[in-house]
Amino acid sequence: MSPARMSKIESAIRVVMAFNEAFNRHDVAGMMKLTTDDCVFENTSPAPDGTVYKGKEAVAKFWQDFFRESPQAHIEIEEIFSFGMAHRCVMRWKYDWGNGHVRGVDVFKERDGLICEKLSYVKG
Repeated sequence: MSPARMSKIESAIRVVMAFNEAFNRHDVAGMMKLTTDDCVFENTSPAPDGTVYKGKEAVAKFWQDFFRESPQAHIEIEEIFSFGMAHRCVMRWKYDWGNGHVRGVDVFKERDGLICEKLSYVKG
């Protein structure tokens, strides 16, 4: 693997891990510093297709409301890997909200060192 390709893979993983760390601190401003202005977030709810939020303002509002409603929200990364050529990063996770949990997967797209897309999927 070329050094340039390895650098792209590492960049995508680093930005996703930093985003998750900000998530676990409930730091919406920190999360938004890691996203593009035209970011897209596809939530898992409502089933079956979820809701799509477009743009930094809409995505930030979602996360502010989310943390207000889920004050114990925490995501544990179970596995993370990246595809350098496509600037994609996949994170398998366990989401715990204090009195329960679910498992799922996020598929991220990175552009210029920032997250431009986060597609979330949950089991059952």
